[in-house]
This record gives sequence, C-alpha cells and structure tokens, in this order.
Amino acid sequence: MRAVRQSPRATLSKAKKMVVVIPTNKSVESFEGLHLYHGAISNCSMRVRMTLIEKGLDWTSHHLDLKKKENITKEYFGINPNGLVPTLVDNGAVHIESNDIIDYLDETYPEPSLRAQDNAAMMEWLALAAAIHVPAIKPYVYANKVAVKLKKTSEEQSRYDALQKNQELKDFHDKHKGSSTFSDADITRAETILREGFDKLEQALTGQTWIMGEQYTLADISWIPIHFVLVGCGYPFDGYPNIRRWADNFRTKPSFQDGVLKWCPDFSLV
Repeated sequence: MRAVRQSPRATLSKAKKMVVVIPTNKSVESFEGLHLYHGAISNCSMRVRMTLIEKGLDWTSHHLDLKKKENITKEYFGINPNGLVPTLVDNGAVHIESNDIIDYLDETYPEPSLRAQDNAAMMEWLALAAAIHVPAIKPYVYANKVAVKLKKTSEEQSRYDALQKNQELKDFHDKHKGSSTFSDADITRAETILREGFDKLEQALTGQTWIMGEQYTLADISWIPIHFVLVGCGYPFDGYPNIRRWADNFRTKPSFQDGVLKWCPDFSLV
C-alpha cells in the first residue's frame, strides 16, 4: 500500500535541504510518481530500494547495468550530472545522493517512520556513511573486486571523461583507468578509514539490536549495504561480533531480501 505523502508545502521545505538537481534531460520532468534509476550491485542503490520497500511505496524501476556502462551516456548524465546511481525522480523532481534520498523519502512519505527519536544522532550515521564512500568504500571495492570487471575501453573512457565534471570522481577513476591500479597507499588509507568507521559501529551496537537502540531506522538501512558489499570483497569482520549479529538480523527482513538479495544474491560473484 502506498504511504501517505506530506503536504506540498512540507515537501518543498524539505526538498530545499536535499540534493535536488535541474536535469538537462527534460524527459524526466514529466514523470509521474516515483521512479528510481539504480544498479543491482550498487550499495548506494541498495539502501534506496530498501527504503522504498520499507515504506510500501510503488515505484518504477529504471535499472542500469553498471558492468555494461549503461550509466555512461549523455542521456543519463543529463539526469544525474555525476553519472552515478541511484537517482530518484519524484513527480519530475530529481534527487541524487543516496543518503539524502532515503532521508527525503522518510520525510516526504512519513509512514511507517524510519526516523530515530534522536534525529541528529541518526543523521550523523548517514553523514558518516556518505563521507567514507569515495575515500574508502569505492577504493576497497574496486581494488578487491570490480575494477577489472568495470574496466573501460578507450572509447568508454573518452566518453566518460567528456561527460564527467566532478573532479573528485575523475580523480578516483583516473587511478584505475588503462593499466593503472590503486596504490598501496590508497588501499591503506581506505582500510584505515573503514576500520575507524566499523570500530565506531561495533561500539554503538553493544547491548542493543540496532544502531539507534531497539528502533530500526535509516541508520541501519544506510550501513547494511556497506557491510554486504564489503563481505563480498573479503573484508574481515571476524573481530566485530556485534556487527555480525546486527547483520544477521537483516536476513529475514523483506526489504533486505527484495532490495538487496533479489538484485545481487552474492556480491562475491560479481
């Protein structure tokens, strides 16, 4: 059943705080309802799919096969200027950045609520997940699993370079284009950042079921795809019993089954 939406005024007020873009590909501005551009193996897409399912929202899927570089087109960069997934289009309004999207969905479609009583603390977990994505998660995942499978041909690389204007993303992809590989320093830095993040998560989960206590929130949805993808890349979680217990709690959740496992049954096989 579709959740009740807030008033247009409340939605507009929240939208001003979110990462909303004006697309150059104007075709999406005529979309009605919720449309999601997403990738099966994208951990950022996983958290948005999970939130949509938790909310019981109807949405139209626009799946992009990242291994086929279906996101590296003028048409898609005209929707998301970074060429990344996911992108949410809500009645023609384009939202990017997955943690901002799930926050937007919970504010705009408030039932059932996925917001913690301590909203500020919950938002810090979303911000941390976003902050470690490019400097830590992407390098670790690319170096250990997907760089070879997502290697661009010279034609694809030229097309990407012409479309991509985000310097941080350009710098990241320069590290593994052609015959280049991530340096030991890149991986060491990524591992250090990840260890600090998971040490914090392990401590937060001590004596409680979910990150914010006994209430399941956006914080959990933001972090479980990171765990899932890193497990598939061989990241060692042996020293994190609380995180392993927390992750096991997701196995019976329909949103995890349909938002993650349905699209990517085993990241180690990617």
